[in-house]
Amino acid sequence: MDFRLMGLDSHPVLHSLMDILDETSSDKASHNAPTWCYVRDAKEMAATPADVKEYPNSYLFVIDMPGLKSGDIKVQVEDDNVLVISGERKREEEKEGVKYLRMERRVGKFMRKFVLPENVNTDAVSAICARYESYDHREFFWLEVVIRKITDENGTSPQRYP
Repeated sequence: MDFRLMGLDSHPVLHSLMDILDETSSDKASHNAPTWCYVRDAKEMAATPADVKEYPNSYLFVIDMPGLKSGDIKVQVEDDNVLVISGERKREEEKEGVKYLRMERRVGKFMRKFVLPENVNTDAVSAICARYESYDHREFFWLEVVIRKITDENGTSPQRYP
């Protein structure tokens, strides 16, 4: 029975059971086929919300980063045209006398990749982690990455974001 079809795949106990089943069945599975854990993690990485805005002289990437600090995030450009944002969400340290009644927030490594247009200056990339605290003391974190455009002598950019 596939619990994912029933909409129960977000339950932490079922996640643990699927992880155990995945580990025990990995010996029998083809070494080329992705495991259920890999597929689940790939979906989670792709589900990290992001907005991309184009300005006259730059591109702005805004990515939700709940529970992360700037030291947990890595921003780099690969192959001169791929923006890679990666990091790891870590579980907070357990305090004595406190126990989890429910644990739903995702922990682990994540990565997002964005193919960049040809008109970006990959030497002019800046990133900042922003934090907002709401009136009820909830914290919201996001990452803002700005990449400057290459402009011609007229000050115009030759290509737009795909």
